[in-house]
Amino acid sequence: MMGSLFVIVSTILWLLIYQFNLTILPDPRLTNVHWHAHEMIYGYGMAVITGFLLTAIKNWTGVQTIHGFPLLLLTAIWGLARLMPYLPFNNALVMMAAFDLLFNLLVCILVLLPIVKVKQWQQIGVWSKLGLFLAGNVLFYLGLFNFLDNGIRMGLYTGLYTIISLIMLMGSRVIPFFIEKGVGYPVKLRNHPWISIASLLLMLVFLVIEVFYPLPMYAASTAILLAGIHAFRLLSWHTAGIWKKPLLWILYIGYGWIIVGFILYASAYFLNINAMLAVHAFAYGCIGMVTIGMMARVSLGHTGRNVFNPPFFLWPTFLLVLVGSIVRVLLPLLAAQYYGMWIMISQLLWILAFIMFAAYYFPVLAKPSADEKK
Repeated sequence: MMGSLFVIVSTILWLLIYQFNLTILPDPRLTNVHWHAHEMIYGYGMAVITGFLLTAIKNWTGVQTIHGFPLLLLTAIWGLARLMPYLPFNNALVMMAAFDLLFNLLVCILVLLPIVKVKQWQQIGVWSKLGLFLAGNVLFYLGLFNFLDNGIRMGLYTGLYTIISLIMLMGSRVIPFFIEKGVGYPVKLRNHPWISIASLLLMLVFLVIEVFYPLPMYAASTAILLAGIHAFRLLSWHTAGIWKKPLLWILYIGYGWIIVGFILYASAYFLNINAMLAVHAFAYGCIGMVTIGMMARVSLGHTGRNVFNPPFFLWPTFLLVLVGSIVRVLLPLLAAQYYGMWIMISQLLWILAFIMFAAYYFPVLAKPSADEKK
């Protein structure tokens, strides 16, 4: 829930900054654009990933993960990192880096300990994404403080592509499972092992040649291969019943934005379209839809509520994110002259969707679960 509340506030601030030139960051080393990108990836994104993994690891390993006061302390560290950029004193950004990297490190440790305790080494692939996330954030701050040329870009794109790779990995585990259980009729979906292997290897290649050793033509070609592989995977998961279930189509379409993102990335090289459209296909489309969909489902399931009969309000909430992603990513291709207007509309749709989400789920999460009441 903290991630949802934060993303509402930060997006409102970004709207005011982008549309009305509001000044909120006192230290010029952290530009408005870099603040926005960093806080969406390492602020909102990391908060959602942490909440999901601490819950999932407990289910996978049977080991109780952090809760109670220690969890509150961990949340406070995350919150302090988010607060520091706005404070007008000399070492505010240093304190931001210290709290932020401490949070990343603690999450790495807290997720690793249960895995090691029960020797579930198959979960190391998931945990490695947290290590890569920590490394990306280190690169960002090294660039911010002028210790590493191009460090800011390397850190931001490492974080973005790490979230996408985690969605690829976890999506292959949960999306077909959710569909099979949730459509209301017998269906068996295929998960092809070769797709998982090829996806992992190609994504690693793409990360290296796009972020660290730029080879634009090869990166664009790799993006085309990734788009094709994930299109085949998504077709393998399709069954008509998903379109009647908001908790299913939100994840299905969200995953589909990965394909759009790679197509747009390749198009930016071969057809010279705006590269930011690919970035926002990944960020707004994929990450936005998958995270709100997973938070909606997990919050219902872990409070003892029926995930197979979710509240109707999820339809308009999810539609707002879907329409916002179309406005942000696809409409600029059709009418680039209104680019600023498309951004503003997409910002407003995102804010409204998360306000609706938070308004419903805050009391759900604040009260005892339905199981506890029985």
